[in-house]
Amino acid sequence: MARFVTNMSTTTRLLAQSVPKNGVTLPPWLHNITQSISAAPKLYAWTPENLPNSRNNGQFQSATPKDLQRRIFILGIGNLGRLYANSLGKLGEEVPVTLVLHRKSLLEHWVSEPGIELTRHGVTEKISSFDVEWWTEEAPAHGPVREVCDGHKIANLLVATKAPDALPQVDRLRRYLDGNSTVGFVQNGMNKLWPPYGAIYSEHRFPPRQHPNWLVCVTTHGVFSLGTFKSVHAAPADIAMGLVLPNPNTAHAADYLMEQIGRAPELEARKVPRNALWVLQLEKLIINSLINPLTAVIRCMNGHLFDQPAPELKKLMDILVDEASQILQALAQHPSSKDILSGADSAPDADLSKEALVERFSAVRLNAMLQRVGEKVKDNRSSMCQDVMAGKQTEVREFNGWLVQMAEYLGLEAPNHKKLCELVEGGVIGETSLLEAYFGKK
Repeated sequence: MARFVTNMSTTTRLLAQSVPKNGVTLPPWLHNITQSISAAPKLYAWTPENLPNSRNNGQFQSATPKDLQRRIFILGIGNLGRLYANSLGKLGEEVPVTLVLHRKSLLEHWVSEPGIELTRHGVTEKISSFDVEWWTEEAPAHGPVREVCDGHKIANLLVATKAPDALPQVDRLRRYLDGNSTVGFVQNGMNKLWPPYGAIYSEHRFPPRQHPNWLVCVTTHGVFSLGTFKSVHAAPADIAMGLVLPNPNTAHAADYLMEQIGRAPELEARKVPRNALWVLQLEKLIINSLINPLTAVIRCMNGHLFDQPAPELKKLMDILVDEASQILQALAQHPSSKDILSGADSAPDADLSKEALVERFSAVRLNAMLQRVGEKVKDNRSSMCQDVMAGKQTEVREFNGWLVQMAEYLGLEAPNHKKLCELVEGGVIGETSLLEAYFGKK
């Protein structure tokens, strides 16, 4: 259960927070950025034609300046990247799409087996009409040498990397971003650019009034991988999108990207006001912070948590929900949330007042929401469970770690979510080990 802190240790506080700036205590990631004076790197756009012994003969084309305003770049081609690519690819040539791969071997794989495969309701679709690039500081030794966007700005960027990589990757690209750019984040977890940190980051990294329009897409679709460039759209759902931090001078520039996402078949995307977006992302965070780490430790399908779970497992889930509930209720009433709930980009809504949110974030309401979602995704395996089974880095620090950090920011503690972070990162496996960590051996 979350509880108020009376004497937090200096070490614990420094792990979660850094020095104040303009009255705001900075988290470590932002403190490190504000201390950096390094310039953004020049990046080269490799295409298959830059690979040694390439025989593509112009088969693979890169973006041209004339279509940069319409072109959508998708950075990160994991499960969510494939979902968005599959749907946006169906809009045809009027909406050109470039897939930005994160390593050379993926570019080589694409040459040998081009296309994104997505299976939905037992039917597999393969779309190969994308441009593909790898962005790196290394200039190619073969084929045409091109800078990203030929040195122009990126108009539309969807960031579909894992949550820990999202902002570092965008920060690396800031040379190619300005006030007319729209950057959309589709990751799980809370976006780092919500107030108060987004304005501080933007002011440090961009000239005055020249930061991009920062967009968030809260994506509830369930997708799992079948291998490189292949996924199953296992649980079709929807997307809520909106601006986390608009550029007041160029907010209209974000309309194009949101319109295309809204038009794309199968995504079921809708635009929502900023205050509603914030609440939806918080609620999605609660779902991720329960289902993902618990299934990752137990190594089970999602349904194991909801189909008559053992009494002690159900007790643990209740404890974790109650702890998260107290954090969200405190956050809704905190002064830092006022701009989100009643600012110029939010819609007046009595159901989104801080008083209404205290009720909405109650443990009873959150538990009911968790059960509804659990029923829908019971036959799926969570992304974090997939990650630990594949030996990959998890997003537990973006889910449960965010709750721990926010609790400390609010003067609370979240010992149970902190322990869950440690269990996932420590490689603990099995339901028995999980429950013993919380309740001891019987």
